[in-house]
Amino acid sequence: MQLKKRKIAVCITQALLLEAGVLTLAHADEEATQSVTVTAQSRAQEAQAVPIPFQILKAEQLEKTGITNLGSMNGFIPGLQADGNRATQPSLYLRGVGTEDFGIGTDAPVGVYVDGVYSGKTGGALMNFNDVQRIEILKGPQGTLFGRNSAGGAISIVSNEPSDELEAEATLRAGNYGSRYLSGLLNIPLSNDLSLRFNAVDQQSDGWLRDSGNGQRYKDQNNWGTRTSLLWKGPEKTRVLLTWEHENLNQMARPPISLVPFSPAGTAPAFPASISSFVDPRRELVYNDTNGGNTESRRFDGVTIRIEKPLGWADFTSTTAYRHFNSFNQEDEDGTNNPVTFLNTANIERNSTWQQEFKLAGKNGIADWLAGASFYKENAFQISQVNTNTDSYNTIANNMLGIPLFSMLNGGAAQYGLPLNFLGQSWQENMINHGDYQSAAVYGDVIWHLQPKLNLTTGLRLTRDSKEFSWNYPARLAAGLDQQIALANQYGFFTGQDAALAALTQNFFINGSATSSAAAVKKSWTDVSPRLVLDYHYTPDIMSYASVTKGYQSGGFNSVTMGAQFQPEDVWNYEIGIKSYLRNIKLMLNASLFHYKFTNLQSLTLIQAPGTPIPAYQVTNSDQDATGLDVEASWTPVRGMKLFGNAEYIDQKYTHYVVQNGPDLSGQPVGTPTWSITGGVDYTWYDVLNGNLNLMLQHAYTGATRCNDNSAAQMSCVKAPGFNIGGPQHRTDLHFGWQRQDRRWGVSLFVNNLFNQRYVFNANPITAVLGTPFASVSAPRMMGMQLNVRM
Repeated sequence: MQLKKRKIAVCITQALLLEAGVLTLAHADEEATQSVTVTAQSRAQEAQAVPIPFQILKAEQLEKTGITNLGSMNGFIPGLQADGNRATQPSLYLRGVGTEDFGIGTDAPVGVYVDGVYSGKTGGALMNFNDVQRIEILKGPQGTLFGRNSAGGAISIVSNEPSDELEAEATLRAGNYGSRYLSGLLNIPLSNDLSLRFNAVDQQSDGWLRDSGNGQRYKDQNNWGTRTSLLWKGPEKTRVLLTWEHENLNQMARPPISLVPFSPAGTAPAFPASISSFVDPRRELVYNDTNGGNTESRRFDGVTIRIEKPLGWADFTSTTAYRHFNSFNQEDEDGTNNPVTFLNTANIERNSTWQQEFKLAGKNGIADWLAGASFYKENAFQISQVNTNTDSYNTIANNMLGIPLFSMLNGGAAQYGLPLNFLGQSWQENMINHGDYQSAAVYGDVIWHLQPKLNLTTGLRLTRDSKEFSWNYPARLAAGLDQQIALANQYGFFTGQDAALAALTQNFFINGSATSSAAAVKKSWTDVSPRLVLDYHYTPDIMSYASVTKGYQSGGFNSVTMGAQFQPEDVWNYEIGIKSYLRNIKLMLNASLFHYKFTNLQSLTLIQAPGTPIPAYQVTNSDQDATGLDVEASWTPVRGMKLFGNAEYIDQKYTHYVVQNGPDLSGQPVGTPTWSITGGVDYTWYDVLNGNLNLMLQHAYTGATRCNDNSAAQMSCVKAPGFNIGGPQHRTDLHFGWQRQDRRWGVSLFVNNLFNQRYVFNANPITAVLGTPFASVSAPRMMGMQLNVRM
């Protein structure tokens, strides 16, 4: 109650001062910094009163840092690792928990929610922010607060709703490498109880990486999206919000950059590749070939209807949502344009989800309670494709067995004077998966007011997951080779060579021993996850809390191995924390100490399965635990200046894990960096040319990957001549701008990666059997100008 009275008093005082002209808009914002309202617990609460460790990014911060999607947030939220190298196949980690699985057989341990609607794991999880009010990053299990059980944490994106005022706004950004960003907003009150809000975003760039063989530009951007919302305010405070989201993406796929020296066409690189001979991909020329188009595309549509109705004794909310996307991603996998090492993959995906959630929330002098029921249905279809040729097959056979199969066949045909050529023929294999999933849950969360300063939160979630999954590995497609085989059979060339003939007609890359017939499995899991939190408010500005929370994620299926399944994962998270605001010195200081224990944590690992020439990424289960500390600080020593910093320390280890056909990693570090830190200064000069000048300088540091006995095989820790993979990383961003006092318009300069720090990451040994391991490199310095206009 004291918090509410203080907040009301601050708002009234600021309104009176604004009316009198004593307090500027900018200064009012500065004073209101500590009164941020969030919905982290599915209730509107003051941020400093919520007993959950989380961070908030407001629209102004997103604009200053140039963050346009979750992938560009990487490094600036300690504990959050966001890899947007593939827009249609991203990976998100919080506190070292996440998965990079590109298959449709897994769920996401870090849930992404847009206005409370779960956005899935693959094609719909990483899209451009569109008319965002704020982003809440919640750490630890969140099963009793959201419609889906997010075992590792949740990222909640909150959009702006239609308002009763006429608004128009445009943002134009232009920078190096031909980057262009344009967004426009129009809010129209159609009547006293009906408002329409429309927003569009278009983002383009020419790309900062060029292919030295064909001149193609990579790392470009070409995507646009719209968001349309219609809000109706009905009788008795009923609210109905209808939203349609649409996005189109069509750009070049992630280019692999070879780690081995260039080999002339027709000459295979040295095998096996030696780390001592690795070349620095930041300085080497890029050569890719996909023979069909390096491209990544997605079309996404989502419709949501939210109905809010006060019932007197409680507030009722119904959220109905439908999401659908089609995505395609074809990319080179060998980092060369050499026909004897040619190999690319394609991911073709189609996904539809339907979600229904009902919530009841109420409060009185005894408790603040929430009850919900959630229903989720997903239909997912995926084709994973390998495109190569018989030259690459020949190289692999020679590297693995010392038998260049197709060269030997050509030599045998030439010996007998037969017009046969088994080299230079295309070869394609497909892996087809289909998933039909259903999930239902009931959950409740009650904040008991035991004393004026003491609260006890009890929560419980009951979840039932049912999944049906199928595998189909049809026979390889090689029309040109089949013609040669048919001609060879006419000559009797393969008489008595059944083994050689079989090798030419069976699948080789995906699963050489699998039948072409489909297989299907249906599984169900049930879980009960509790939540218990005790918080005590020493003063209106200082509180501490302790919590015990269980998280759960259903089991699933490995798409790359027929019939392969993995177990559900459980996590117990123990946390103590403090949130404080020292009003006399304007210092906010929050800290939380956590320890979690995971059973059957699902992780993606490169496995060399028996009978397959190329290792495959598979989801495996391991037991892990971690102890860590999160710290958040913000200090305003003088008017206009804000110093801020965030840090996370984590010690994450395997308690039990033996890699298939690999080492025992029990007791060894998982790989998560020990430290991740961000900090900076935000300074405003008021009343400059009838406006305000603002400077923000922000730096992010991510520590080195912690290596274990499997790191070399995964290429997550590599010390090569001139560069390291998995080493520490730094990034500094600068924003300097002027905005008119009434915020009608403003202009700014931005520089991301100010000191042009470049790093090698995502090293991949999946084509090491060809002698062509590859990696990616981080973006160079990006800079530009921005113009904002508001009505």
